[in-house]
Amino acid sequence: MTQAPNATGFAEDGSPSRLAIDTIRTLAMDAVQKANSGHPGTPMALAPVAHTLWHDYLRYDPEAPDWPNRDRFVLSVGHASMLLYALLHLAGVREIDADGKPTGEPAVSLEDIKQFRQMSSKTPGHPEYRMTTGVETTTGPLGQGCGNSVGMAIAERALAAKYNRDGFDLFDHDVYVLCGDGDMMEGVSSEAASTAGHLKLSNLCWIYDSNHISIEGDTALAFDEDVGKRFEAYGWNVIHVDDANDTAAFARALDTFKATDDRPTFIVVRSVIGWGSPKAGSEKAHGEALGEDNVRATKKAYGWPEDAQFLVPDGVKEAFGGAISARGKPAREAWDALFERYAEAYPEEAAQIQDLRRGKIKDGWQGAIPSFPEDPKGLASRDSGGKVLNALAPLIPALMGGAADLSPSTKTDIKGKPSFEADDYAGQNMHFGVREHAMGSIANGMALSYLRSYTATFLVFADYMRAPIRLAAIMELPVVFVFTHDSIGVGEDGPTHQPIEHLATLRAIPGLDTIRPGDANEVAVAWRVALEHTHEPTAMILSRQAIPTLDREKYASADGLEKGAYILADAEGGDPEVILIGTGSELPMVADAHEKLTAQGIKSRVVSMPSWYLFEKQDQAYREQVLPPSVTARLAVEQGGSMGWDRYVTSDGATITMSTFGASAPLSKLQEKYGFTLDNVIKVARELIEKKNAK
Repeated sequence: MTQAPNATGFAEDGSPSRLAIDTIRTLAMDAVQKANSGHPGTPMALAPVAHTLWHDYLRYDPEAPDWPNRDRFVLSVGHASMLLYALLHLAGVREIDADGKPTGEPAVSLEDIKQFRQMSSKTPGHPEYRMTTGVETTTGPLGQGCGNSVGMAIAERALAAKYNRDGFDLFDHDVYVLCGDGDMMEGVSSEAASTAGHLKLSNLCWIYDSNHISIEGDTALAFDEDVGKRFEAYGWNVIHVDDANDTAAFARALDTFKATDDRPTFIVVRSVIGWGSPKAGSEKAHGEALGEDNVRATKKAYGWPEDAQFLVPDGVKEAFGGAISARGKPAREAWDALFERYAEAYPEEAAQIQDLRRGKIKDGWQGAIPSFPEDPKGLASRDSGGKVLNALAPLIPALMGGAADLSPSTKTDIKGKPSFEADDYAGQNMHFGVREHAMGSIANGMALSYLRSYTATFLVFADYMRAPIRLAAIMELPVVFVFTHDSIGVGEDGPTHQPIEHLATLRAIPGLDTIRPGDANEVAVAWRVALEHTHEPTAMILSRQAIPTLDREKYASADGLEKGAYILADAEGGDPEVILIGTGSELPMVADAHEKLTAQGIKSRVVSMPSWYLFEKQDQAYREQVLPPSVTARLAVEQGGSMGWDRYVTSDGATITMSTFGASAPLSKLQEKYGFTLDNVIKVARELIEKKNAK
């Protein structure tokens, strides 16, 4: 049996702390064994670390797990979820519902732990935000929790800078993260750590479980760098703890973190995965149950009853939860009293904070959204998007974001506002640098801490941030992901910068509202819809090239975007012979084709379809009103891939879409080459009508 360096021994020593630590370990072992699925080794190794952090340092009130100034605990090693579930159970955290009201139930009961990884349980294989009270963010994809934590630390600094006043320190909490070797290998963690070091986020502490084991075996197979030195280069304060069981040494490291005010802290903890078991120090303790015989042997080594399952000895919950409550409850009650006094002194700011907690934006902001007059020349939707953003920013204090070093191109900087930097945490403009992956992850963390975050980059780089976009949808976070340079309209930059398949892949993400507005007024409505979302992220797809602004006296109101698709222009006197569907920069051309066909005596309908997501949420009657089943001659025009359009154009319809990766050339040449011309739209529409009439 492998023993940790300098370990105090396997057998239970009778102390309350050791009893609680071994309870965490055995609950993890039993839950994984019962499910015959999961990761027991990391909870077994990190139980002393987690116990010390929660029992002695974490500022948290189990009776009020949504207290705004609580410390955040992020389990970035989400596969070790049983560690978190055991902590929540022993701490006595109380459940709150979707409206923030107490249910009277425990967040994680012992029965919930017995249902680990089972259907509809509150203890899924990886922690899921909104499913289990006390889970601060959904983790599982390694590195995402690390990135989220940087966003949480940014949010604390931003909220403190905006709302704290002399004598009113409303926001001064810390963010703790447990991360592992896998997190350190993932690039997103490096991007996020670099950002945190640059911003000198001294409220951020990552605790790195350096056990040198991954699924394939010893990490030396692929990973042998000095991680501590890497973080020193990032500007972090790096501390080493040689043994995860040395709780006194770990406590000293946390004391150093608390005393550090000029940089984030990175604590490297050496541990032995599966500590105390016959599989200790092996990859066999990582991603599979230990086996019944090994569980018994490990419990015997701990001095634990070998046949006991899911045992929580008398007094463990009271001692562990009591220590947390004794620190957290008075702090929370003092905060509540402080906030009452704050509300009297600063009623407007207090009201804003209450709105933030509810995920609400103060009424009246919609009136600031600009409208745009008809303009045949028009403007790029990235430009109109920037105008709308800047009109709204002064009315929405929580609105904060930026671009991946591209704000001059994405037009997403808030004019007249400072940048969020280490010397000015009151800034509203974020500079994420060329770090798209971390940008998305950080934005999710900001949204988890009350901010209305947005990001911006070119659409082709959505691939670099797919994981956080997907997680925003899973967590139902209303982050706005702005993507510009949306098509072959990028022109001379060529195929590497011309997105083709990206619209289809974004539309494929459940719960993500992908909106590609067709003129400036649709952009304005798109921003309104995005900010009215409370449980959906938005991917806003904007153009680089100018788009004509349609005459809304002649055509239907852009408010139709609220339903995802709407009839922009219709045939006169009877059903249309053909339906023309357009999005984005192609919509005005489709409208022009409608005018030409009408002049030629052909009845056509134009449907603007900026959001498939919103359209699918409408009832069948509305969808069939827009796209009557009887009209099968349908043509969709979009400078993207054809995937997915078959559901709307039907087998009798057609698309003018992209089937290659584009080319480097002036836009006009590209449009001609790939068929995005007025003449070709009319030609294909007439062919569809002829085909239908020939049947």
